[in-house]
Amino acid sequence: MRLELNEQHLLRGLANNDATAIETIYKENFPSILNLIVKNSGSYDDAKDVFQEAMIALYEKSRLESFVLTCQIKTYVYSICRRLWLKRLQQMGRVVGTNDSLEETVSVDEDLEILQKKDVEFSIMEQALQNLGEPCKSLIESYYIKKKGMTEIAAEFGYTNADNAKNQKYKCLLRLKKLFFAQYNIGE
Repeated sequence: MRLELNEQHLLRGLANNDATAIETIYKENFPSILNLIVKNSGSYDDAKDVFQEAMIALYEKSRLESFVLTCQIKTYVYSICRRLWLKRLQQMGRVVGTNDSLEETVSVDEDLEILQKKDVEFSIMEQALQNLGEPCKSLIESYYIKKKGMTEIAAEFGYTNADNAKNQKYKCLLRLKKLFFAQYNIGE
């Protein structure tokens, strides 16, 4: 529910030209678009161009009263960028075939399903992390999100050495995994 409210807040912000909303959408989505395009014969500049086109499309849609987003913003932006990039590749002669054969070989619907499943998994993981409790939550975030080393974590959390911090991180991961799969199995 919190995730859906955040998505709606970002869309309203985009429709109102709110710089924070635009920046958030950019930061959360551009890296995956860059990865998509670079892996498929493109460059950083190509990714910027395609992403900008997608942002314009999303902006225009967000300003329509009738527009209802039925997936996460990142899923929507990714599908637009993928279609735009495939079209551009075809125009440059890097993809052989018609639009019909292109549609058969690259199913955007399948990509959307995969992305939507990942969205659900990320939401479950976010909830599991919130339910993990301290100090495990902070320890996991320090290592995986803030990319701190074990020596630094040991000092920050008061462990005698990096090995003890590593052992605690392992125990925390086991607890997180248990919380995640308890919730994940309910959803199936």
